Amino acid sequence: MTQITMPKVRGKLRRDAPLAKLVWFKAGGTADWLFEPADHDDLAGFLSELDHKLPIMALGLGSNMIVRDGGVSGVVIRLGKAFAKVEPRDDCEIVCGGGASGILVSSTARDAGIAGLEFLRGIPGTVGGFVRMNGGAYGREVADILIDCEIMFPCGKLSTVPAEELAYSYRHSELSKGAVVVSARFQGEAGTPAAIGAEMDRIAKAREESQPLRTKTGGSTFKNPDGHKAWQLVDAAGCRGLTMGGAQVSEKHTNFLINTGDATSGDIEALGEEVRRRVRENSGVELEWEIQRVGRK
Repeated sequence: MTQITMPKVRGKLRRDAPLAKLVWFKAGGTADWLFEPADHDDLAGFLSELDHKLPIMALGLGSNMIVRDGGVSGVVIRLGKAFAKVEPRDDCEIVCGGGASGILVSSTARDAGIAGLEFLRGIPGTVGGFVRMNGGAYGREVADILIDCEIMFPCGKLSTVPAEELAYSYRHSELSKGAVVVSARFQGEAGTPAAIGAEMDRIAKAREESQPLRTKTGGSTFKNPDGHKAWQLVDAAGCRGLTMGGAQVSEKHTNFLINTGDATSGDIEALGEEVRRRVRENSGVELEWEIQRVGRK
């Protein structure tokens, strides 16, 4: 790697940082640099002084991601506790840091009697990730509740971006690459903690019964094509339980890939491509990846 002088920071900045332990698949290479900012000012100062030729990638809980074995170029930014605050406001609004988990957001909303955010209990990620990807579960998605979000651009500039400017579609936004979601404001509606809690419990139970939550997985692998369920297409193509190296298509839910123990990211991605090939041959449908695949092969 070419020698680069990095800005001084108050948070943690590490070179050649292993990423496997930070992603759900527990596989993959290192980040050239991993930065965990101490707070907003630390992040802004770092980005404003950073060599702008270096690519930037935000990392949340690592639940919807394959980090390739060759590692990730540039700087990976991981938002920690300073970015995980969740605060209920008047009129059933809730303001959340980009590092807050879906479980924390939905639980805080429940305790404040704010309904409509229960589905976030079913998204295994952070606010920054599911705002960028228009995350959704159980019939709702972020586009239904987002008012606006604060974005830190690679130059260090902070801007408030209304939801409509993100041009949301299914599991996609027009948020520019390298921009970091540092906070978001969601709109809920009045409810009772008991009713909200019951709905969250229903979602948690449904996930436990239908998804391989206690394995090294990455969440839903493929987007649902129009008029189809991805898992049904995968199942119909005979891929349930299919293996490649240490990677396997889940027996429990065929839209989930699993690291059975010693899978490389190459195994996992190759298995996904083989599933796509078999589905295309069987049904003529081209599955699109929902899981992000990042880094050098």
